[in-house]
Amino acid sequence: MNIQKILLLGTTSILVATSSMTSYAARNQTQSIELNPTQKIVAQRLESEGTTPMMSGQFVAAEKPTKGSARIVNEGGQRYLELDANFSTSTDGPDLHVLLDSQAKPPKSYENLGNVINLGKLKSYKGVQKYRISNMVDIEQVKSVVIWCQMANATFGYAPVTRNP
Repeated sequence: MNIQKILLLGTTSILVATSSMTSYAARNQTQSIELNPTQKIVAQRLESEGTTPMMSGQFVAAEKPTKGSARIVNEGGQRYLELDANFSTSTDGPDLHVLLDSQAKPPKSYENLGNVINLGKLKSYKGVQKYRISNMVDIEQVKSVVIWCQMANATFGYAPVTRNP
């Protein structure tokens, strides 16, 4: 391999790594910013551009206060769960996860996690968040979005979701 190809390969690798790190930083930065009411409206409008809402619902408290809304969207052929700027839940849980459940009202605690999809750890106790949903998941079976504490096996709150018209 000559020196020009090696330099080109190295430059390409650096550009790809920088792009990935910039994208990661941008995603995480938007999750922790507090928005005023005007900024929330603009953010919601920007979030909805280029996306097709599929399902949505409002959070209700179960074991702990939880509020805000959840929506499942299709964005360029990929599905995501989005929690809005008004989302918040209790900080009492050290190990919170986001689940998709086939029940509209999930149990207070789970005996079997075989019927739920775990989208991963909750990124923040409040604010805008986005979670990728595998294309293998049958969205028609999803009836609620659940904030669940793995350590205590406790449902903090949930949002029953319905299909958007």
